[in-house]
Amino acid sequence: MATDFSKNAVERPEPFKAEVKGSIPTWLQGILLRNGPGIFSVGDTSYNHWFDGMAIMHSFAFKDGEMTHRSRFLRSDTYKANMEANRIVVSEMGTMAYPDPSKNFIVKAITFLNHTVPDFTDNGASNFMKYGNDYYATSETNYIRKIDPVTLETQDKVDYMKYLAVNLASSHPHYDKEGNAYNIGTSIAEKGKTKYILFKVPTASEKGKNVPALKNVEVICTVPCRSLLTPSYYHSFGMTDNYFIFIEQPFKLDIVKMATAYMRGVNWASCLKFCPEENTLIHLIDRKTGKEVETKFYTGAMVVYHHVNAFEDNGHVIFDVIAYNDNSLYDMFYLSKLRENTGFHDEGYSKPSYRRFAIPIHSDKGIAIGEDLVKLKYTTASAVKEKEGKLMCQAEVLLEGFELPRINYDFNSKRHRFVYGNCVEESALAKQIAKFDTETKEMVYWTEDNCWPSEPVFVPRPNGESEDDGVVLVSVINSNPGQPCFMLILDGRTFKEVARAYVNTELHKDVHGFFIPQGN
Repeated sequence: MATDFSKNAVERPEPFKAEVKGSIPTWLQGILLRNGPGIFSVGDTSYNHWFDGMAIMHSFAFKDGEMTHRSRFLRSDTYKANMEANRIVVSEMGTMAYPDPSKNFIVKAITFLNHTVPDFTDNGASNFMKYGNDYYATSETNYIRKIDPVTLETQDKVDYMKYLAVNLASSHPHYDKEGNAYNIGTSIAEKGKTKYILFKVPTASEKGKNVPALKNVEVICTVPCRSLLTPSYYHSFGMTDNYFIFIEQPFKLDIVKMATAYMRGVNWASCLKFCPEENTLIHLIDRKTGKEVETKFYTGAMVVYHHVNAFEDNGHVIFDVIAYNDNSLYDMFYLSKLRENTGFHDEGYSKPSYRRFAIPIHSDKGIAIGEDLVKLKYTTASAVKEKEGKLMCQAEVLLEGFELPRINYDFNSKRHRFVYGNCVEESALAKQIAKFDTETKEMVYWTEDNCWPSEPVFVPRPNGESEDDGVVLVSVINSNPGQPCFMLILDGRTFKEVARAYVNTELHKDVHGFFIPQGN
């Protein structure tokens, strides 16, 4: 059974008590939020790309062994404008929206001007994040939308540009134990310079309860782009106790092409270019001083969307990423492509690999050219000295065909052992999920016929005994005739099913999830 990923979702804002089979551990108390595209056509117009769809938010609330589900569309300005016009009037990355042919010249002229310096969408359909005490639905533009995590109601529209000169920002911030958030954004041609800005959103103080958390934002570091008019595209970054890892990859946004895309009748995604002949630059930034480590670290051309984790060991920074050899992944999600293939064997699909890099923090001047500076027993990753003191880094490939990686976030910035993710050997659409042991390289799987699992989210048991002591939460689309979709709860250690909660409504392919423990 194939499933139609371009079908418009239906929201269910009223809480629905799920029917539970098995038993949900009573310690599991909190809300899992999941976000992704849900509306793909409005009136006679349709989006071209799956990522462009208007956001639908799902909430799975766990309490005392029971689960309640509800879902709501994000009432973004984009949603309101499109619904009011009964056609798509706000452009997204893969779909350029043009005015109704019957509209007058003034409307067309204003639309044109809005696209030369793009006023981006606030359709936050990628993830949720927490800044201060507030939760936001986010994509990667300068707009984020505050939401009520319990009712899923849409609240304030927040523009990063009011607080920080970033036109784009990642939807994967990091958090420390105190509740501070760290993120990275791109500032396009501000005062003639294009740069990346790493920033900190401090944890909420008692005083600042009603103030937007971004009001207290602190810039930690700015990194100039290596090419002024083509900043690198990134989706996430790495963080250890003392360093940030930012990968400046040769997958770039051409700003000049973006400014003329509307006029040329092409989408903004066509302005992304991959340059396989160029190296990838790895930036290591000291969290305390905000300065870059002087050594220049390089690796071959690659495209990374998701960092797994990063940690320090014996004078090295080790970071794990999911990397592709090219940029073909985005094209797999054009809706025409999703309709063509059943998602089992995608033509032109280049599967990702789980790669571990190790970079020595201090490079001794006396080391000979050609020598490998990595001195760790448990990885074959290398960093070889080249002329001008540059280090060429080669990763150890731990695994092939793995994506949407999640760890026990209590082990973020520490050496982790276990990773949970989607198996994407044959296709970008996963039919099974797995638990991967980075030490033994063993994999344990969960799969069921005609079921499509989401990204797995690990929730640690309070005061758990081991890294994998907890549960894994997976939203499952069930395309077996007459069978309902469900939330799957797996034991984090054994990866065996503990319970499933039938939601009696359609679930949808989504992107990322965020768990809010009760009491937060």
